Amino acid sequence: MSRRICNKRTKISISWQFALIFASLTIGTIFFFLVVNTTFLKKFYIYNKEKALREAYASVEAAAVNSSLDSEEFDQKLTSTVLRYNIDVIVVDIDSETVAFKCKDIEAMKLALWDKVFLEENKPDKIVEQTENYMLSITTDKRTDIEYIEMWGYLSNDNIFLMRSALQSIEESARITNRFMERVGLLALIIGTIIILLLSRKIAKPILELADISDRVRKLDFEARYEGKQKNEIGLLGDNINKMSQELKRTISELKVANVKLTQDIEKKEKLDEMRSEFLSNVSHELKTPISIIQGYAEGLSEGISDDKESRDYYCSVILDEAGKMNTMVKRLLTLNELEFGQDNVNMERFDIVTLIANRLAAADIMIKQNDINVIFDAKMPIYVWGDEFKAEEVFTNYLSNAINHCSGKKIIEVKIGLNEEKVHISVFNTGENIPKESIDHIFEKFFKVDKARTREYGGSGIGLSIVKAIQDMIGQGYGVLNREDGVEFWFEMEAAGIKND
Repeated sequence: MSRRICNKRTKISISWQFALIFASLTIGTIFFFLVVNTTFLKKFYIYNKEKALREAYASVEAAAVNSSLDSEEFDQKLTSTVLRYNIDVIVVDIDSETVAFKCKDIEAMKLALWDKVFLEENKPDKIVEQTENYMLSITTDKRTDIEYIEMWGYLSNDNIFLMRSALQSIEESARITNRFMERVGLLALIIGTIIILLLSRKIAKPILELADISDRVRKLDFEARYEGKQKNEIGLLGDNINKMSQELKRTISELKVANVKLTQDIEKKEKLDEMRSEFLSNVSHELKTPISIIQGYAEGLSEGISDDKESRDYYCSVILDEAGKMNTMVKRLLTLNELEFGQDNVNMERFDIVTLIANRLAAADIMIKQNDINVIFDAKMPIYVWGDEFKAEEVFTNYLSNAINHCSGKKIIEVKIGLNEEKVHISVFNTGENIPKESIDHIFEKFFKVDKARTREYGGSGIGLSIVKAIQDMIGQGYGVLNREDGVEFWFEMEAAGIKND
């Protein structure tokens, strides 16, 4: 992964970049020294030789003034200078007798001196300095074809002197030095490049690791952490990346929570707006008919359409009936509103569902008999559930009322209770017509009516099943409806709490 990241961003890895930089600096340094050595070494050498010749001349001139050219002290001093600067020296008097000398070939030095003084041969290639007493020049000896830097002239005691040093050695030294530097430089280049590669890879390894971690953080993988123990800038960078990763994780987590809450708030607001609009539309529609009936009958009474008591009583009973239906619908709407907006608390308790159903069937016995319905309910043993007993009664009452109002054919209502380890399944079946397929998915929606005329006939408002839905959603339990061969079955579930064994 680290190598892949490196290749994406750079054509050459940092290790090779270090190696190339080192190689370039090494080659540049070697080249610089070669140029300097070739160009300036001879000039510097000549400069130092000129200085040495002047120093030797000053020493010889002082001895000539003091008449100590043949002294042991002068001889030691001249020997030291000659050896230190590799100079040949000869001093001759006017009788051609050698007064002092420090050279390997005294005869050659004499011939060279005679050539300059008497024959004036070996003219200098370059005169460096010329005074009344001496000439400092660079000259090529015609006999040996060797280039010298030399000084010759007269001392204060009229002695003639010649001091010179060969320049051929410096040129050879420069060539040898250059060849040596080339070989040593090449070896240093190879060894240094290898060392730099090894060291730079060691340095680059944590950097590439940090690059890998930063790439993972970029992809929101906040589990990536730098584990290096370096106490340098790389370690500090790794610690900062770890801190940045955790801070990003926390910030993004907070943003996600805020985003979810914002989305929920927006959805809730949109849902509220939609529900409010739908509620107003449905309520207006549902109240329109009873209000119109009440208004019509009330106007009939006020205008005295019929004067007999029986007619007036009938008009009043219709008004009271419609007003009662409106009152029931408003109460149901208020109940549904509290359930849907979470304003109604759930009181969870353990109770016997069998007893609750038996009591509701007993309460509806008159209505059941009026409709000539046969109710089947065989459960005898108590079955306990967890839930809100009042709301469970509301759910069953709505199912039972719905079954009574739609029961036809064989006129049978059958209530069953199924039990397993976790759930209690309660179903209310009634014989009659099936719910149309296109309506079955909408049966629990507010104000939805399969047969509006019949619903109006028994005073239904289309809210009861919506209350069932709201209650079951609140406690997180299932509910539904199924078409059977000869009727319709509504069901709901509750959390099982055990069976009483007497």
